[in-house]
Amino acid sequence: MRLLLVEDDNHVAAALSAVLARHGFHVTHARSGEEALQALVPEGNGFGVVLLDLGLPDQDGYEVCGKIRKRTSTPVIMVTARSDVRSRIHGLNLGADDYVVKPYDTGELLARIHAVSRRTAHEDPATGGDSSLLLGPVRIELPTRQVSVDGSVVQLTRKEFDLLALLAQRPGVVFRREQIISEVWRTSWEGTGRTLEVHVASLRAKLRMPALIETVRGVGYRLVAPAG
Repeated sequence: MRLLLVEDDNHVAAALSAVLARHGFHVTHARSGEEALQALVPEGNGFGVVLLDLGLPDQDGYEVCGKIRKRTSTPVIMVTARSDVRSRIHGLNLGADDYVVKPYDTGELLARIHAVSRRTAHEDPATGGDSSLLLGPVRIELPTRQVSVDGSVVQLTRKEFDLLALLAQRPGVVFRREQIISEVWRTSWEGTGRTLEVHVASLRAKLRMPALIETVRGVGYRLVAPAG
């Protein structure tokens, strides 16, 4: 797999590139946001994953992520020292597919890269239907992957849509965390639980319906269909 590593520290990039190469990745190193954007022309330029450090010299990493998402659907994994939930939600809202918090374990990073590449190589689990789901003011168009609330379209990331569509197909049914991770992320629970929590928080905020997805303590989540 071709991987675009966006990292301004040459020493860090060299060490990480060596590790990635040993695991079969063909790494291209971009030292700035502008280099990264140029490398992705045209339409992703064949890269399977973008590993994006947020501490770049020329542009804010969040800004670069937003620009990448406008140009290509290539999966983006953010690398950040910011561990608070709000920062992670902001990154996901801009279109990042996952994030890794520094300092990270190399094994975890490799697992996340493989997980992102696996799930983009498969058909998304929420696109198999040919109908729409109407839950009060929320309409979920499965064929077009579009969500609207009271007629206004809400922009969701790929995984946010998949998560919402999964829960919405069986309102009131409790989905175990492990089941959600398996069906939406196509990976195991270990190391992915925090990602699920962040996606749930992001959905509640974007839809402006915090009660729509209920946390069932110790088990998982269920969608509570709104009235009307």
